[in-house]
Amino acid sequence: MRGTAGRYPLDPPTVRRLGAALVRVLPHGTAHLLVGRDTRESGGWIEAELAHGASGEGAAVTSVGVVPTPAVAYWTRKAGFDAGVVISASHNPFEDNGIKVFSGRGEKFTERVEQEVEAIVDDPSWRAKSGEAGQVARADLVGAYLDHLGAVVPERAALKGFRLAIDCANGATATVAPELFRQLGLDAVVIGNQPDGRNINLQCGSTHPERLARTVVESGCRMGVAFDGDGDRAIFVDHRGQIVNGDAVLLMCGRQLQREGRLKGNLVVATAMSNVGLELALRQLGIGLVRCAVGDKYVMEEMLARDLSLGGEQSGHIIFSDYLFTGDGLCTALNVLRTMTLTGRSLADLAADLVSYPQVLLNVRVREKVGLDTVPAVMAAIARVESRLTGQGRLLVRYSGTEPLLRVMLEGEHEDEIHIWAQEIVDVVKKQLG
Repeated sequence: MRGTAGRYPLDPPTVRRLGAALVRVLPHGTAHLLVGRDTRESGGWIEAELAHGASGEGAAVTSVGVVPTPAVAYWTRKAGFDAGVVISASHNPFEDNGIKVFSGRGEKFTERVEQEVEAIVDDPSWRAKSGEAGQVARADLVGAYLDHLGAVVPERAALKGFRLAIDCANGATATVAPELFRQLGLDAVVIGNQPDGRNINLQCGSTHPERLARTVVESGCRMGVAFDGDGDRAIFVDHRGQIVNGDAVLLMCGRQLQREGRLKGNLVVATAMSNVGLELALRQLGIGLVRCAVGDKYVMEEMLARDLSLGGEQSGHIIFSDYLFTGDGLCTALNVLRTMTLTGRSLADLAADLVSYPQVLLNVRVREKVGLDTVPAVMAAIARVESRLTGQGRLLVRYSGTEPLLRVMLEGEHEDEIHIWAQEIVDVVKKQLG
């Protein structure tokens, strides 16, 4: 659930009903929920309302305050909570917020369970607990999460003095990332670590890595890593200030896991947004690529179904199932550092192994998300572009899962050409749905 904080469905009564509905859908008669949040100013009252609704159904609720999303997933599984709840809108601006839920196994809820919760919330035959929401019991579990992350890099002696820059997006990683890298002996230049409730993701973090790129070059760092607001994704910058995305991370870490005999099934999961160059590079290593729908939840489901160890998205959501079945920006950063250390190669050198086809991604704001097959003009524009590709590229047109946007992604041999074709689709969408 995601939207503008204070407005339906993130208004106090609906959030309270959601807290109650979560408990009703859980298999245990009495439930214990773990709640964490990012740095948005609305996070506190949303947490209080959700906990009040859950307690009305007999649940105990424990808050860990501001922590990254994967920390909640890890603690939920490790400490035996029945579910974990994260209050965050990820990379969205501060006015937005959201609620996502992890099962007791530390995995995101499936669509089936989500639909059950929605049905309970919509059922008018019951009411959530009345009264004023009070304080939520607190626990400090940061140390356990840092210990869990430290185990990713047993070769930590080789990291001593490694100079890197980190951008915490004025978000949840500000509470843990600087301390983690300090404990590991790295020389970290930290930016984006002064949250004020309203500056989360504001010209910083994984969606705005320009400042990080300048910092890396100006400070003489060997690499940089930018997290998003809730810390479940990471985008990298090499020593020259060049962006390194999730496709390159999947390639370099997939190869490293293969060397160590830890790449289960000799397969990597990626979404439809990953560049065809990743597929070709993995194929040369004898590694297969399994594609799934866009969204780290679908990556997780595919990995679980096939018992695989690595998957992710071009946007920087990377899942290492040896450690956790959800994206974890800090875990990803440590795996990249480990790969650099074990191979003796720079991030720029490792990223150069990925030869990407030109890719154009255009976004167009829409009034509503209607089925594209009900808009003949849009379907005709898509068909025209697909006929021109003739097997030498890929076209993907889909709605954003978090914003009122339609995304048009096109890959092909010539960038100028595919940009014109993508813009052709966007122009039609603007006319029909904008």
